[in-house]
Amino acid sequence: MEIDKLEHLLNQFKNGDADLTQTLATLKQLPFEDLGFAKVDHHRALRTGYPEVVFCQGKTHAQVEQIFQALEKHNHNILLTRAGPELFSRLWNLDNRLVYNEAGRTITLEKVPREKTGSVLVITAGTADIPVAEEAAVTASISGANVERIYDAGVAGIHRLLAHNAQIQNAHCIVAVAGMEGALPSVVGGLAPCPVIAVPTSVGYGSHLNGLAPLFTMLNSCAPNITVVNIDNGFGAGFSAAMINSKK
Repeated sequence: MEIDKLEHLLNQFKNGDADLTQTLATLKQLPFEDLGFAKVDHHRALRTGYPEVVFCQGKTHAQVEQIFQALEKHNHNILLTRAGPELFSRLWNLDNRLVYNEAGRTITLEKVPREKTGSVLVITAGTADIPVAEEAAVTASISGANVERIYDAGVAGIHRLLAHNAQIQNAHCIVAVAGMEGALPSVVGGLAPCPVIAVPTSVGYGSHLNGLAPLFTMLNSCAPNITVVNIDNGFGAGFSAAMINSKK
């Protein structure tokens, strides 16, 4: 529940538009709502400024549907990650305001969109890294950041990256997404005057080890402004980038 919804609830009670029983019933669910298979955290937006995000992978469609319905009652904006098109179709039949990002496998509901401020720049080394990058971009956007994208600008053709140096210089935070050997974030870190969040992806051949090779490269980068998230964790990168951006 966002702070403005809580204020509205209390004002309704104060003005006599809601009785004590209704108000207490709503407040009782504020810390969390126990669905049996999930405890939906309605208090998270008050604590952190951002509602709980639903990680759909590993959950049944029925479980995600119930979690979404619980969150929708208390929050203006909702993000679901790792969602397939069949799940989106099911949820869209419940609420046709939902938007699906096919590449990033995200579902978003923005009843009251946040004002977009600052600049988060999302860069990929290759086209195959776009799904992880899109998860990051959608996450940063729904969290209130202006998001720009530069795709397929890896070190195999470094001139493609250098052509966008003006955007790199103006960014408040950069998300650099790369598979293969994972060299892109180090190069970006050497150019950028802001924090760079490096995201290794599971894109690559044999000794790439499903993302371990770029993960180790990024962890051992000598660029001091780089922080690394887990393999394919576009959500974590986008969320952190938005928080950094908001402090600027």
